[in-house]
Amino acid sequence: MDPNSCPCGSGEAIVTIDVHSTKTLMSSGHRYLDVRTVEEFQKGHPEKALNVPYMFFSPQGRVSNPNFVEEVTDFCSKDDFIILGCQSGVRSLKAAEDLLKAGFKNVKNMGGGYIAWLENGLEVKKTVDELR
Repeated sequence: MDPNSCPCGSGEAIVTIDVHSTKTLMSSGHRYLDVRTVEEFQKGHPEKALNVPYMFFSPQGRVSNPNFVEEVTDFCSKDDFIILGCQSGVRSLKAAEDLLKAGFKNVKNMGGGYIAWLENGLEVKKTVDELR
């Protein structure tokens, strides 16, 4: 099996790409879907990223977003080319599995997540003052 792919229940393999490939694909029309929490997203994200949280913070810890797939369909069609990213690459991999199972056809996972994006010095947009 390809070490950059993951089998999921849809019979499709999730392809994981690095941050530089993500940036290149975004500039050619792929949509970047950031699945981190709203709070994480507001601290910084790639330019033009869409935010649909895969999980939420709660008093019990992180809980799954029961409407994740439905919320993604508000922004993306099942034929769109979508790259999913999170903080480190774990939530986005699980989110990609869910989207493939729901019939999305062109889904990739960004390996290393936002941490790798920052470590590689790629440009970010912030929506909240970091000093808060």
